Amino acid sequence: MKHLYAFMSDIEVTLLWIYVGVMFTGAAVFAIWSMRRKGVPRVEYFIAFLIPVWSGLAYMSMAMGQGAVLVEGQLVYFARYLDWVVTTPLLLTALALTGMHQVKKKDPIIIASLIVADVIMISTGFIADLSSGVMVYTWYLAGVTAFLVILWIIWVPLRKMSKKQDQSVYKVYLIMCGYLTFFWISYPIAWLLGPSGLEITGQSGDTLLFVILPIFSKVGFSLLDLYQLRHLKYG
Repeated sequence: MKHLYAFMSDIEVTLLWIYVGVMFTGAAVFAIWSMRRKGVPRVEYFIAFLIPVWSGLAYMSMAMGQGAVLVEGQLVYFARYLDWVVTTPLLLTALALTGMHQVKKKDPIIIASLIVADVIMISTGFIADLSSGVMVYTWYLAGVTAFLVILWIIWVPLRKMSKKQDQSVYKVYLIMCGYLTFFWISYPIAWLLGPSGLEITGQSGDTLLFVILPIFSKVGFSLLDLYQLRHLKYG
């Protein structure tokens, strides 16, 4: 699919390769940290490692002129959605595990609900990207609704569960919950302003936003989350 390079600027390709480098570097850091877990469960290191590896591979396909299709003369990066449909449920699982850090029996319903709502959000976003006219915003609103469900779960039932733990753990959860909320709210805004929505930002600007946001949302999130969990002091 080398012909897709004809629709991509050199800046876009460079940005994508930078992203790939950041993701694989982040994965290496998490692999090194996992050798000295400092009381953090192994599964959390595995999640932190898998997120940038999968995301890096998805973006590598775009950097090589793949991972996209032309829809009415506009590039639709399906590789982004392949990235998100795997990594965003993992991020929510990581957040849930932080919220239940001291809970011996994790709540599977909360975790499952987050994953289902997230998959709906990503799937409807992809359908919106392939749609035209009023259907774009119909599917977009469906995705935003699923996102609001996610926000309710992490700020209400999951926060209440986290609050029952040691205050140091609860503080970490609040920080990570606020961090994730801030950056995730930026995604639908960036999507709406880009070529998929109102076309206010160009394709290069859209690529820049979807390089910066996931760097902070993925590697940044896991770095901050694991660092705090590794340095917890109870009591």
